[in-house]
Amino acid sequence: MELRGFFARHRIVAAVAAPLALGVAAAGTAWLAFESPTSIETELTASTTECHDMVTVSIAGRNDTPPDTVPRLVDANGNPLPAALSDDYSSHWVDPVANAPASVNNLKPGSYANLYIAYPANMDSYENAVSTGVENTQQVMREIRVSCPNTRFSVVGYSEGADVARRVAMNIGHQDGADGYDIVDPANVVGVVIFADAGRSLEQGPFPGAQNPYTNPDGFGTAYQTGENTAGGAGAVTGTGGSDFGALAGKVAAFCSDGDLTCAAPENISLLQLAVNVGRQLNIDSLEKDGLTPENGIGVATVIGRVAYDAFAVISSQPNWMQSDQTFLDVLLQVSDPAYKPSESDGALPATPVADTIEAEKLSPLALLPEKLFKEVVNLIATNQNTIPVVMSDPYQLTLGEGTGRHFDYWRDTADGKPLSSAEYAAAWLTQLAEDARNGKPLPTTTTTASPTTTTKAGTTSAATTGGAKAAAVSAVPSTTVPVPSSTAPLPSVVETPATSVPAATVTEPVTTPEAPAPTSGAVPTSVSVTPTPVA
Repeated sequence: MELRGFFARHRIVAAVAAPLALGVAAAGTAWLAFESPTSIETELTASTTECHDMVTVSIAGRNDTPPDTVPRLVDANGNPLPAALSDDYSSHWVDPVANAPASVNNLKPGSYANLYIAYPANMDSYENAVSTGVENTQQVMREIRVSCPNTRFSVVGYSEGADVARRVAMNIGHQDGADGYDIVDPANVVGVVIFADAGRSLEQGPFPGAQNPYTNPDGFGTAYQTGENTAGGAGAVTGTGGSDFGALAGKVAAFCSDGDLTCAAPENISLLQLAVNVGRQLNIDSLEKDGLTPENGIGVATVIGRVAYDAFAVISSQPNWMQSDQTFLDVLLQVSDPAYKPSESDGALPATPVADTIEAEKLSPLALLPEKLFKEVVNLIATNQNTIPVVMSDPYQLTLGEGTGRHFDYWRDTADGKPLSSAEYAAAWLTQLAEDARNGKPLPTTTTTASPTTTTKAGTTSAATTGGAKAAAVSAVPSTTVPVPSSTAPLPSVVETPATSVPAATVTEPVTTPEAPAPTSGAVPTSVSVTPTPVA
């Protein structure tokens, strides 16, 4: 494709932060717009005092969040909470997974409920949106715990919501617990499902901390895949992620598809990572809609100016910086991280008078300039070996392209030894957990905290798994229908395998279109089969 045509299609990429397509723009379906309902009754109808055996707390992606017009969940005192039941809000993408366990209500009405967290879900400021999502999720779970201490929880997150879900899971898993739990008891969180997590660790397997980190979460007998494949690379948002879920180790399913640059960005793309760091602090919504304008340009200039100021402050605080191996690019990556906080030693540039001449002892570091410049060039080349290949691969189309984007693979990824798509597998697992809760099956008394296993490259492992992984790999899976996605209409294909004691879960992949259906009202589905309304 001609370069002019390429940049014309991606003006944000060209004009502001091209590499944001690697993950920050992909932290939600950038082109996906959800219409708000025009007339919905706003009376509050659901309360945390209405206890369920199991509640799934769902955090959907960009622009996919309950609007203010839908009924809100209320706490025990009638105060509205930032959440809505799936009776009142529907997510085009998350519904097939989070509503599947509602089948248990056929035998015990009210045993299971799914709710959606309301949070900004935008890119006005990615960090602010995700931080608010974390606070809201933890608040809702806390209030449910207070009213219903025996309720079990699962957490589901996709895209921007996956970042929220992972941070919540890590917070829950690392609570001290000596004086009680601030959020909820980790033992009562029975499962966490994450799709396309921007904070994913390098080549992290799908079940971090599990005894069989490539095949199944602990306690679930159905194998996700027959091999030990995992997506290469890591999440595009560094510094906030990881694979250590503490007390929740073995109870997390984190799915990532190769080519989804949200969670599988390759190594050695430091210039792109710098742009991602900056982009996380910009109003991407405005830049995408209007391009670079005087209004949002002020925000761009402010962020870039602050990064430059902090970089020079760090350098000026180190008298021997010219002799060090740290490069200017290293410093920029450090200070551009939204979590960066200047220390006392590098928080401000020294105020020194301008001299007419340079003293000899201050002139000597200039002799190191050629060597320093050489190090800069070497580091720039070494840490950007994959930058040009990524940019030339059309990262936006690769990740978010209509009908082909890898950010939507999770409803159709049944190749490479996977008899179920990731969404179908998650639905089956959550359904089993809901059945366990309905039947009062005791919670495990101990939690396996195996060290997370990573791979040296996709498909190979640097640490041997136990024999259980191989045993689980041959277990049968529930029968399911797997529609092949299309930008016009789904083309169904059927994969049938012998049924097991694990409940069947049918998940129909949402049609990938530029516009998702508006939130709808209606009862939580009572069947495991949940089919989102296709969009014309």
